[in-house]
Amino acid sequence: MLRDLSKVVLVERSLTEVLTDVTAIAARGIPGAEASSITLLRADKAFTAAHSGEMALAADELQYEHGYGPCMDAGRGGVLLRIDDMRTETRWPDYVAHVLATTPVLSSLSIPLPYQGSSIGALNNYSTKPEAFASPESLRAATDVAEVIAVAVANADAHAQLFDQARHMRVAMESRAVIEQAKGVLMAQRHVDAEQAFEILREASQRYNRKLRDIAFGIVESAAENRPR
Repeated sequence: MLRDLSKVVLVERSLTEVLTDVTAIAARGIPGAEASSITLLRADKAFTAAHSGEMALAADELQYEHGYGPCMDAGRGGVLLRIDDMRTETRWPDYVAHVLATTPVLSSLSIPLPYQGSSIGALNNYSTKPEAFASPESLRAATDVAEVIAVAVANADAHAQLFDQARHMRVAMESRAVIEQAKGVLMAQRHVDAEQAFEILREASQRYNRKLRDIAFGIVESAAENRPR
């Protein structure tokens, strides 16, 4: 399984694409797993980012409806949570009752996803057999998958941050350019210096409660429309 995980391409792909590949590997490679899913927590809201097997998605969504359960508690608390037999489980009575009534799940294993000293969710594995994840091999394999997921999420977050930074920088440069153009128009029209021109823009921005760059853009546009052809 480690060989399959090492082949998962992380760059230039969406996080959903990466996690879909990883969950498929988890469902095949973790001893006992018949279905796997990835729960992510964003602003304390849980959602399934990827899944392999409808049984996993159904069990996840039952937890979201109740607001608690092994996958959510594993993600929030950063602890491993295993259910050996749903028929005798007492920690999540409402959730377990609905699982037994609506799905074939009898055992599960949720591994927290480590990220910068905390947890951002959980890798969830489900089986129709009791005690499917009782072996040390299941825990080791699931932990390996969880680490790959955490790296994928970290890469996606870093890429998103770089994209946002680049966008903010581009907007700032465009704003600066149009403000300089507007200052030039005012200097020519009103025979003022650069500092006075900027003060005119600033006062207009405050008076009309509009962004400085929007005021500047309007001045530049107006000057272009009134330019002799």
